[in-house]
Amino acid sequence: MNLSDFIAARSGAWDDLQGDLRRANGRPERLGTDGALEFGRRYRAVTADLAYARRRFRGDPVVARLERLVSEGAQTMYGRRQRSGSPLHFMTTEYWRLIAARPGPLAAATLTTVASVVLAALWGMHDPAAALGLVPGRFRAAAEVHVHALPGGATTLAAGAGSIFINNIQVSFLVFAGGLLLGLGSLFVLAYNGLMVGALAGITIQAGNFDVLLRYVLPHGILELSCFTIAGAAGIRLGWALIEPGWLTRGESLRRQARPAVAMIIGTAPCLVLAGLTEGFVTPHALPLPAALAVGIALGGAYWGLILVRGFKGERAASRTGTHPDSAPPSARAEPPAPALPAA
Repeated sequence: MNLSDFIAARSGAWDDLQGDLRRANGRPERLGTDGALEFGRRYRAVTADLAYARRRFRGDPVVARLERLVSEGAQTMYGRRQRSGSPLHFMTTEYWRLIAARPGPLAAATLTTVASVVLAALWGMHDPAAALGLVPGRFRAAAEVHVHALPGGATTLAAGAGSIFINNIQVSFLVFAGGLLLGLGSLFVLAYNGLMVGALAGITIQAGNFDVLLRYVLPHGILELSCFTIAGAAGIRLGWALIEPGWLTRGESLRRQARPAVAMIIGTAPCLVLAGLTEGFVTPHALPLPAALAVGIALGGAYWGLILVRGFKGERAASRTGTHPDSAPPSARAEPPAPALPAA
């Protein structure tokens, strides 16, 4: 049988299975008894079609289509039912694995943040007068020579901790929502934040006040930028769902990615609160540079360490032991299902 005959003979069955998957929406019991039995027969038939297509038509787009169909069918048939977990389980396990599940968006967001900081720092060192326009007003005094402290005492800044929380959440939401602009909005906001930080760093290096900046930024800055980066990764997931929906409609693809992306934002919120508390009550005391460095590395290092250990290593361990929802047959792997949001 050639490819054209194969597609003509079997595409109707593939469309039927796709229709079953839409109606079931992850729960085959929604199809009723007869519908669930028919779904099982169609799934097995399409699995056989995939095996045949892999052997006869390797490299053709029809193989990718069948792989996606079969992996979605496997997840619907064999996937573990997702139940609402406790907030503790979500924050200690699911949140970190969710970040690690899509390394592409995470890498894009991280690279954008780091690159914008580095480039803006070089710009600030080369042309501090121009770069000063990007610096927030309360930090501009750092550009003056021989500055040993920034204006605003600990009491004043600590009293504004509530506004810090609100600002951090607003920035995170803006980074996340920018994903609806095909991910470009998220990248833009990440780059803009990185440019502000980098410009300030370059200006203070030029003025000889870089140690002052570090004392005021390091305690909260690493964790804060990390949280914005994760929010950006969640937004990029939304954007990629619109750019590359696969065999789903763009609306279906966006709905599928919206739940895990929102869960990422919910999980990031407590970390933003911690960064805000640090900025409001620790940073204003202008700790000695070694102490500021220790606080910043402790918070930021712990955050990325959990992404590595609880996220990436947890994902690999779950896949090896077969406890990961995606470990169900067949070998074509489905998109990781969204974890349940923590119960109230």
